[in-house]
Amino acid sequence: MQRNEISGYLESAFGGVTDDLGVDYVRGKVRDIFDLGSRLLICTTDRISAFDVVLSTIPCKGEVLNKLSNYWFSLTSDIVQNHIDEEASARSVAVRKCDVLPVEVVVRGYLTGSAWRDYEKGNPVSGIELEKGLRFNQRFDEPLLTPSTKAEQGEHDEPIAPGEIVKRGIVEKSLWEEVEETARALFKLGSETAADRGLILVDTKYEFGVLDGKLTLIDEVHTPDSSRYWYADTYDELFSVGERQREIDKEYLRGWLMDNGFMGKGTPPDIPNEVRIEVAWRYIQAYELITGESFTPSGATAEAETELIRSYLP
Repeated sequence: MQRNEISGYLESAFGGVTDDLGVDYVRGKVRDIFDLGSRLLICTTDRISAFDVVLSTIPCKGEVLNKLSNYWFSLTSDIVQNHIDEEASARSVAVRKCDVLPVEVVVRGYLTGSAWRDYEKGNPVSGIELEKGLRFNQRFDEPLLTPSTKAEQGEHDEPIAPGEIVKRGIVEKSLWEEVEETARALFKLGSETAADRGLILVDTKYEFGVLDGKLTLIDEVHTPDSSRYWYADTYDELFSVGERQREIDKEYLRGWLMDNGFMGKGTPPDIPNEVRIEVAWRYIQAYELITGESFTPSGATAEAETELIRSYLP
């Protein structure tokens, strides 16, 4: 897809179903989830959030996220089973129900983002005391595993030390050890795959559940919503002078929001169309670089997606 085509999808960005379907459903920050009985239908909308606040819509974003997650779910299936049952549309999947673990598992390969902000203030990162003298965007010798509690809509996720998860009985010890091992294996595969494409997988979030007694990967995998990517070819140069890395994720939007005085508190600024287009272009670039495939929007309207969802409802 060419960048100049994106503006044609600004007005048709899919914010969610267009009418009352007569059923209750869960409206998440980005996804709408419908209960099908033994399965769920997950529709990835074009909504975008930052600092745990839903802000606007980004054209084509839902399709990019859904297709890229499906790509990674397939690629990682030898490491851990996932919840995908069938692809319903370009932006929707039917998945098997799981007992969801109430923590998000963030794996960090570099000292950046919220971890850097905590480190600058002298605070531990999810209970981990880091050595003195580290620099902005510095690579860790070994990736850090920094979980957080899962917040309700409108609330903020809270970092939690890995040891506290077991101590508080949030996840039992043997299962948590399996989660840690699996998250590290997923991050290793993701990092190697990204490197083959000229990218750095900087950090990412995983969510897990239990299905038929087995650990199961759910939600999304290695997307620009859940992950941070940098271009590998300029990392050393930019790191040596302490400059911001070339990004291919929604950190661009976070940076724009912070430059405009918003970090999750108060009223967010209106996001102009040129920023929405830039964010969309970064999502599309991520998809095309990672998969090696050209991204072509399905062109499905909000009304068509709503009718598809209706056809799945009991």
